[in-house]
Amino acid sequence: MHRLCIRGGRPLRGRLQVEGAKNSALKLLVASLLTEEELLLENVPENQDVRTMTGMLRALGQRVDHLAPGRYRLSGSGELLGRAPYELVRLMRDSFTVLGPLLARLGRAEVPLPGGCNLGPRPVNFHLSGLRALGAQIELVGGVVQASARRLHGAEIRLDYPSVGATAHLLMTAALIPERTLIQGAAQEPEITDLIQLLGRMGAAARRVGQAIEIRGATRLGGARQRVIPDRVQAGSYALAAAISGGELSIGCRPDHLRSLIGELRQLGMTISEEPEALRVRGGPLCRSLSLETRPYPGFATDFQPQMTALLSLAPGESRLRETVFPSRFGHVPELLRLGADISAHGDTLLIRGVEQLQGARVRVSSICAGEALVLAALAARGETIIEDEGHLQRRYNHLARQLAALGADVSYKNEA
Repeated sequence: MHRLCIRGGRPLRGRLQVEGAKNSALKLLVASLLTEEELLLENVPENQDVRTMTGMLRALGQRVDHLAPGRYRLSGSGELLGRAPYELVRLMRDSFTVLGPLLARLGRAEVPLPGGCNLGPRPVNFHLSGLRALGAQIELVGGVVQASARRLHGAEIRLDYPSVGATAHLLMTAALIPERTLIQGAAQEPEITDLIQLLGRMGAAARRVGQAIEIRGATRLGGARQRVIPDRVQAGSYALAAAISGGELSIGCRPDHLRSLIGELRQLGMTISEEPEALRVRGGPLCRSLSLETRPYPGFATDFQPQMTALLSLAPGESRLRETVFPSRFGHVPELLRLGADISAHGDTLLIRGVEQLQGARVRVSSICAGEALVLAALAARGETIIEDEGHLQRRYNHLARQLAALGADVSYKNEA
């Protein structure tokens, strides 16, 4: 059990550079399964999810060399195995996306149904229906997806929802099909753009066409080198930390990936200036309530909903926050109530009545973003907050306590067996 102890009331001040995007790095790591040649990735975050994924790739027969902090060299020149181990897939949802690349390379693959953050039901039907459209035969046997194909072929696929995981999964699979594939209703997230760029460097021709992505794959892909984009969720969480603590932070990131969040923070009275690769956020008194809802990118991201809930718990008046992506993503609410927030859930909508002050308490983390929300609340709360975490925050942050302390927070960290 990890315990983060924060005594609130100190404004965060200073500069920081966010790590590489976890949600991009995991997809780029999986893409290494598509080639026998070397893939060199830079700016890879040093977090638990990356360690889980590199462990998965090694278990499948990939050679993974950790050259230096943030630098990985991957090679699939050895024997590739077609069955992913359950003990790794259950830890992280992104592990499921090895299914398509293994199928494209070997003609068969077996991957257990995935695990990850508890955000309510998240079926993989978009993944499976897309793979079937590409020519795969799919069976579910004892909780394991078994896929086979004599020959995969290009197709036009329509996603009923712009799923990031399904879009990435189908793009990687189609990259080894030397025909045209069109994914309509594809996800627009920057992490998908990062993957498109890597697949292009490896030899597949992929491009966005409106809300669709067109890709013409190749029978064989080559090696490539790519630098992972900055983590927009980490950057946004630090921007919210500056706001809730009344501090001022200069955050090395991509502000163009945070347009919706920046707009909401400005409405709340925060002073924000943008540079091409940095964002400066100065906190101040929250001037109003908000009414907003989560949407796929470029809308207000569901990954900011818990953190924004924490901030709005101190905003004057009554705010409404509707969750349209994961309607069950309210695991942070009971813990914020322990800290003195006034929040009630009505179906998929949170009604948040601003309070004068939060009070420190012992709370427990249920997901990565819920943990970020509790850290933000703790920074503003009176007294000490003890955040108990079974490892969720370590899935996005390598040294969160150390970074917060460098920015002025009163924080200590303890890892108990």
